[in-house]
Amino acid sequence: MEKIYRGIGVSEGICRGKTFVFRHNKNAGTSRTISEKNVKEEISRLESAVRQAEKEIDGLIAKASESLDGSEVAVIKGQKTFLSDPAYCPAIKKLISEKLYSAEKAVKEITDQYAGVFEGMDNAYMRERATDVRDCGDRLLDYLSGSHAKLLSEIRHPVILVADDLSPSDTVKLDRSLILAFATEKGGRTSHTSVFAKSLGIPAAVGIPGLLADVSCGEDVILDGGRGTCIFSPQPETVREYNIKMEKEKRQNELFSRFSGRPAETKDGKRVTVVSNIGSASDIGDSIKNGAEGVGLFRTEQIYLSSNSLPDEETQSGIYREAAERYEGRQVIIRTLDIGGDKEIPYLGIRKENNPFLGYRAIRYCLGNEEIFITQLRAILRASAYGNLAIMFPMISGVQELRAAKKVLEKAKGQLQSQGVPFDKNIKAGIMVEIPSAALMADALAEEADFFSIGTNDLVQYTLAADRGNERVSYLYDYLNPAVIRLIKHTADAAHAAGIPVGMCGAMAGDPVAEPLLIGLGLDELSMASGALAQAKYTVGALSTESCRKLARKACGCKDVQQVHKLLRGYYNDNVENRVK
Repeated sequence: MEKIYRGIGVSEGICRGKTFVFRHNKNAGTSRTISEKNVKEEISRLESAVRQAEKEIDGLIAKASESLDGSEVAVIKGQKTFLSDPAYCPAIKKLISEKLYSAEKAVKEITDQYAGVFEGMDNAYMRERATDVRDCGDRLLDYLSGSHAKLLSEIRHPVILVADDLSPSDTVKLDRSLILAFATEKGGRTSHTSVFAKSLGIPAAVGIPGLLADVSCGEDVILDGGRGTCIFSPQPETVREYNIKMEKEKRQNELFSRFSGRPAETKDGKRVTVVSNIGSASDIGDSIKNGAEGVGLFRTEQIYLSSNSLPDEETQSGIYREAAERYEGRQVIIRTLDIGGDKEIPYLGIRKENNPFLGYRAIRYCLGNEEIFITQLRAILRASAYGNLAIMFPMISGVQELRAAKKVLEKAKGQLQSQGVPFDKNIKAGIMVEIPSAALMADALAEEADFFSIGTNDLVQYTLAADRGNERVSYLYDYLNPAVIRLIKHTADAAHAAGIPVGMCGAMAGDPVAEPLLIGLGLDELSMASGALAQAKYTVGALSTESCRKLARKACGCKDVQQVHKLLRGYYNDNVENRVK
């Protein structure tokens, strides 16, 4: 019987295949007690789980270099030694033998207890161990639980992965060549799973309520990443309908691929720079292969997330230098450390906050920790001698913060100059416009910055007061909201009045339906996941600047987000979609 589930489409594309179901049932068995005669059996189950976990960790460490962004490594590295810790496993066995706890219940109690102790310590390194403890306990529960479907490492053939959620620690286990598409119960448009799917260029839908309630491994499923729809056990007429759609999609992709090596230029000659977002040196190859004209966003926090301690100047400089050299003169915009909110780096010891997205994060943290900030700036400056690098400060809320950041940059330049270390003395320093206050004060900021890059992922959540990771308010989180569009226009107008370029590096930049609007609003550069580059170049080539400007004027006059969606979809269908035969 055909079953249809609907959620949030986060990565376009249509795919048909067999399901592989993965559940995190960490609470299975965690309330169960046993009889005294089962103590030996329960301890044996625990020991077997420990051996399996140790073997898995060995494999994960070997695969760490293949991870999406390296953030998984920090969680995994210390776990093998923790499993052999003289206190952890013995404490679990003691609860089994003395309190007659099930292995699952004992693992959960001791894990929570130990993690709580570490989290309460003053020493930053010891606080970091709490992450290791929790992930270690989760891993043991994975092996102890007989109720979850399968382990991700068991995938042996191409599948559509269906899960409750996927963490960074999960995704490092995947053989990406075997993942056709994703569907998850949890997650939002900018969740880890969404970013992962976009980086791979595969269809994905997230935030699908009740997805796992009646789904098993091996079911036939069609996943439509554009519509956020999963159709299980599709009927013949549904299959025929989607076969036609997939054939059209195949022709479109073949057409788009012919544009990957060309510059993006409208029919009337306006050049739009199309660049990529990257998170590590491992992303560079795909970016260049897909036709990136440079990098609009290098997320440097991934360098910190993949380390158990602060990366030193030499390490960072080597990574930035590699990017500078491989892009061969094309501009690489390096964003300075952007942590906080949904990105935690345990060894930095940032105190937990009630509202982390509104708290001590990004440039606020860097200005409060100048030694860490200046080390990164020195590393970027040193690498700038080998290519075309630019510096971008995140989460700037006003002129005062920008001036403070530039002051530290000048200090870093002075240190290198006095030491005789070469660097690009004319390196550009710009800002991310991702806070409404920055957008509203864009005219003043444009006098102090060399360029703007609009970060819509945060700009949307701050403008609409809708947490971007919260499925319950996902209906509000929409970058086509007229309020967001007007802030983008205000920012672009201020940038051009001051004679500086303005780009965008949020998810909106990679949406082909939104791209005509962005050109009409005056964006000079669009930065996106590498898989979206070819289609973006094709889209730009199908447009005329004046028609895009008219579209933008109409969008700015819309009163609600539904009007904007209807307007942009109609324009895209008439000017781009219908040209693909």
